[in-house]
Amino acid sequence: MTAASDDSELVKTLRMNDLFDFYGNLLTAKQRRYIELYYADDLSLGEIADEFSVSRQAVYDNIRRTGRLLEEYENKLHLRAQYHTLAETASGLGEYVTAHYPADGQLHQLIAALQDQIGR
Repeated sequence: MTAASDDSELVKTLRMNDLFDFYGNLLTAKQRRYIELYYADDLSLGEIADEFSVSRQAVYDNIRRTGRLLEEYENKLHLRAQYHTLAETASGLGEYVTAHYPADGQLHQLIAALQDQIGR
């Protein structure tokens, strides 16, 4: 495997984990478990297949279908994109306040509260 393909796999894994955080509750228990084992726990298809007593192909098909489903949810609901836009805006706001209003403690507290709400 090349460094570029390693990077693309890492990007895909991070994206799937991110989508799972937003939409995991919309999946069946089996779909959730397969995605968790594959992307979060980094188990191989064979290891997951052994755990569920199914073929590697069945695991692969389930993970591929579930990944497409997570992408469909994002394409329709845009929760992940909206979250990242809001988080970037809050971060920029915090930087601006720090640069231009360093002595305003209340404003800094409000920005900190906003960032806590967003989860940053």
